[in-house]
Amino acid sequence: MAESFDWHKEAEVQWDGRAGFWNERSKTMWDDGSRKDIIPFIEENVQKESSILDIGCGDGYGTYRLHESGYDATGMDLSNEMISTARKRLERDEIQFTRGDISKMPFEAGSFDAIMAINVLEWTEQPAGALEELFRVLKKGGTLFCGILGPAAGPRTNSYPRLHGEKAICNTMMPWEFEKLAMDYNFTYTDGFGVYKKGVQPHHHQDLSRDLKQALSFLWVFMLRKEEG
Repeated sequence: MAESFDWHKEAEVQWDGRAGFWNERSKTMWDDGSRKDIIPFIEENVQKESSILDIGCGDGYGTYRLHESGYDATGMDLSNEMISTARKRLERDEIQFTRGDISKMPFEAGSFDAIMAINVLEWTEQPAGALEELFRVLKKGGTLFCGILGPAAGPRTNSYPRLHGEKAICNTMMPWEFEKLAMDYNFTYTDGFGVYKKGVQPHHHQDLSRDLKQALSFLWVFMLRKEEG
């Protein structure tokens, strides 16, 4: 692509085009698939009725699950089509869905007790700036649940065009790189878990160091704490 490549605009166009496909798969992913353990993990660590931002909410099913679990949930996504689909899921306006860009979110500082960001930062042009924004809108002592695709994740093929010198809206950040970046931006790692493809058994990874576990993962879910204001 030409030098005029606009990551933000291209990402918006591509995710608008994927809204229908994503909507067909999201319920299965959250209920029985790769994301099934994320909401229970949040429930173990965040008090009910807390405010949670689901950033990169897609069609809103994960946001809906948070709401059903007793949280004050807000969903935000870059794609108009995704937000439109999310709003159609609900009979009432019990969840606020907002279109917005993670690099400049329309929320005041310290707005949320927790944030859920699953497979979001891999789709940003500048992950550091996005993480800084997440830090800004999170309350002091708040928790960030961030899912980062591991090396085994099929969606990483979306970054392949870069090998031909072309532009792509998927960056190549790995879980261990994100962990270091989070530390650089004053988050504290408190817990996390890996999601693995079929064929990877617990005995294959349970005795490995965290970075090696991440190297085998399809997805690594981080729980990070904002210790400073």
